[in-house]
Amino acid sequence: MGRSDSSFRTMKAFQDYYPDDLAHCFGCGRLNEHGYQLKSFWEGEETVARFTPRAFHTALPGFVNGGLLASLIDCHATGTAAAAAYRAEGREMDTAPAHRFVTGSLRVDYLRPTPIGPELTIRGRATSVSGRKVVVQASIVTLGETTVRGEVVCMELPESMRPPPGPGAPPARASG
Repeated sequence: MGRSDSSFRTMKAFQDYYPDDLAHCFGCGRLNEHGYQLKSFWEGEETVARFTPRAFHTALPGFVNGGLLASLIDCHATGTAAAAAYRAEGREMDTAPAHRFVTGSLRVDYLRPTPIGPELTIRGRATSVSGRKVVVQASIVTLGETTVRGEVVCMELPESMRPPPGPGAPPARASG
């Protein structure tokens, strides 16, 4: 787990902007000590995250579990959706109201087996940003080979999934 590129360590990831009450996702939640804690960043018009699978992420000896790969695509895409929504509005990610996305649909194509050991690079690109919906194309690359491709339809988190505001919290964001 983690990033080997030292420049990533000094940048603030999209997921670092998630409010504490929305930062518990198993894949990308910074407050989930048992999760992947995936960190996504802009790289030009694309987004990028890095993850190194560990031995227990196995499907068959030497290869990464497909569910892990799907969840990396999923969580990187929802982070990409949030960043793209802010960008489309001309806002910084630390401004209110906070954007947070969940998965409306996920399609994953496994192109070839993904080996355990080498770092995985997850890349994303928002192909459509419209209202509460963002479509993201994503891929996983390792050792110069694309092993997984996916498309995620990301939907703005519905009010029914948002935690109730605590004492001193700002009023809930209106849906729309």
